[in-house]
Amino acid sequence: MAGTDSDRPMITGGPAVILVEPQLGENIGMVARAMANFGLSELRLVKPRDGWPNERARAAASKADHVIDGVVVYETLAEAVADLNFVFATTARERDGFKQVRGPVEAARTLRTRYDDGEKLGILFGREKFGLFNEEVGLADEIVTFPVNPAFASLNIAQAVLLMSYEWMKSGLASETDTAFRGPDMEPASKVQLHSFFEHLEAALEARGYFRPAAKKPKMVDNLRSVLTRPAFAEAELKVLRGVLSSLDYFSPKQPRGSGYPERKALADRAAHSEEGAAPLSERGREAMAKRGVKHG
Repeated sequence: MAGTDSDRPMITGGPAVILVEPQLGENIGMVARAMANFGLSELRLVKPRDGWPNERARAAASKADHVIDGVVVYETLAEAVADLNFVFATTARERDGFKQVRGPVEAARTLRTRYDDGEKLGILFGREKFGLFNEEVGLADEIVTFPVNPAFASLNIAQAVLLMSYEWMKSGLASETDTAFRGPDMEPASKVQLHSFFEHLEAALEARGYFRPAAKKPKMVDNLRSVLTRPAFAEAELKVLRGVLSSLDYFSPKQPRGSGYPERKALADRAAHSEEGAAPLSERGREAMAKRGVKHG
C-alpha cells in the first residue's frame, strides 16, 4: 500500500475506540484504517449488526490487520466501558445535561494527559444513521463535538474517527507543526552569487534586445531584481537557474550545448578568468577562442 513501510515500528496504544451498533463491515474496516494511520489500535464493537468477524471489514481496513485482529465485541455499551477510567462521547447534536463539551483539539490534549498518567480511556462513536442515544452519552464523562457546518453536521463514522485519531496523534508531537519528513537543507545563496546571476541575466537580455525602449531599462532591471530577490534563493537553486540561463544565453538550436564552444561562452569565460586572476584557460578554451579571433592575454 502507498505510504506504508514495514521496516518502521508500528505505533499502537492510545484510547480505545468504541463503535456502538455499527452496521456495515466496510465502515468498521475504514475506522480501523483511520485508527492505524494515527497510532490507535484498540477497537471495541458493541453489537455489530452483521456479526463478527467480518471479512468486508478486513478488506476495507487496507492492511490495518493488527486493529482488526484485536477487535473485542461486547453485548452492551456498559460492558464495553466498564474497565475504563475516562470516556469521551462524540456527538454533533446539543445534549441536555451537565457534561463538559470540548472541541477535538482540547479533547485530545485531555486524553493525552490522562493517558500519560496511566489511565485507561475510550472514545464513543454512535450508529451511522443517528449516533448515540442520550442514555449512552450519559455513560461518558465528557462530550467532544467537531466544528462542522451547522447546516450539514453529519459525519461518516470513519471520518469522525479519523478526526479524533488525527488530533490524538498531533497531541503527542513535540511540536504540533512537526512533519514525518522534511525538505532538503539548502545553503542560502550569498549576495555575490545572486548579483552575479543578475549581471548574467541582464547581459543576456541586453544582447537580445529585451530592454526596449532604452529609457525604460533602469526600471525594467529594477523590476527584475525585485521579482528575483523575493524568494530568497538557496545556493543550489541559483545553480539550477544559472544552468538554464547559460543554455539560453550561450547556445542556440543551430549550435546546441555539446556541439562546440560558442563565442559568447568563450568571452564570458575569459572575463571570469580575468576576474579570478589569470589561471590558465583549458587547451580546448584557447583553441575555441583562437578560432573566433579572440585573443587570450
